Amino acid sequence: MQQRPFKQVDVFTTTPYRGNPLGVVLDGTGLSAAEMQHFTNWTNLSECSFLLPPTPEGAAAGADYRVRIFCPGRELPFAGHPTLGSCHAWLEAGGVPRSEHVVQECGVGLVKLRRGESALPRGAATREAAQRGGDALLAFAAPPLIKSGPLDEADVQLIARGLGVARSDVTAHAWCDNGPNWRGVMLQSAEQVLALQPDGAVLAGLDIGVVGPHPAGSDTAYEVRAFFPGNQGLAEDPVTGSLNAALAQWLIGTGLAPERYVAAQGTAMAREGRVHIERDASGSIWVGGASVTCIDGRVTL
Repeated sequence: MQQRPFKQVDVFTTTPYRGNPLGVVLDGTGLSAAEMQHFTNWTNLSECSFLLPPTPEGAAAGADYRVRIFCPGRELPFAGHPTLGSCHAWLEAGGVPRSEHVVQECGVGLVKLRRGESALPRGAATREAAQRGGDALLAFAAPPLIKSGPLDEADVQLIARGLGVARSDVTAHAWCDNGPNWRGVMLQSAEQVLALQPDGAVLAGLDIGVVGPHPAGSDTAYEVRAFFPGNQGLAEDPVTGSLNAALAQWLIGTGLAPERYVAAQGTAMAREGRVHIERDASGSIWVGGASVTCIDGRVTL
């Protein structure tokens, strides 16, 4: 057992306790996977991350640090809010990137992150942008999709039934698998997304991402909700980077969404998550958001 630096970070928000919390152990050296998993389970947080030196292969490829990401019951190869929160914690603790980007090594390989105003989609008319500008934002380059393309019709009908909507209310659908095995569906409106009361028994075992457009002129373009199997049935995630990354690749790639937009998530849970999406000139999708540190101290592990 030793004292290790620790931060609890709220991600995808500028307001503490209104985003998605993450526990970050800034020195995970010497800890086994079982010890990391046990600590994660103990925190009762949706995810914890553990920072480590990059592997020799990762360092040779430019990695600044390595991260292992855990949720209750399992390790994740990649997740969005732990990626942004871990980078925020690493930089706040004095981390200095080796290049213009921060390069994170994780289970899916190397993930690039960028800092500053470029992380904010230009022209995104949000109160957050007006109040805070882009300096508080980090953005990661979305990893490639493992599986894409339309869902099977049987899956779509099952998801519609589990969400309590008519099949005709699902206007588009796709696999959004980038590590987490998301199935994405678009409904007719953000209002419909916010009204959902899903049936956990019908959706058991499925990771479901739901998106719907806000009316023109709204502060945000889309409302997003994420449902997944939890320890006590179906759970909902406050703000989900991996899902928003995959949704953006699907929606922008098929012309269903513009190349820059801001999505809201967590509204139904009294959160104020804001996810900034941009496709750059090279075609890369960047997923950005602010992070704030709520707890800064040490843990005995």
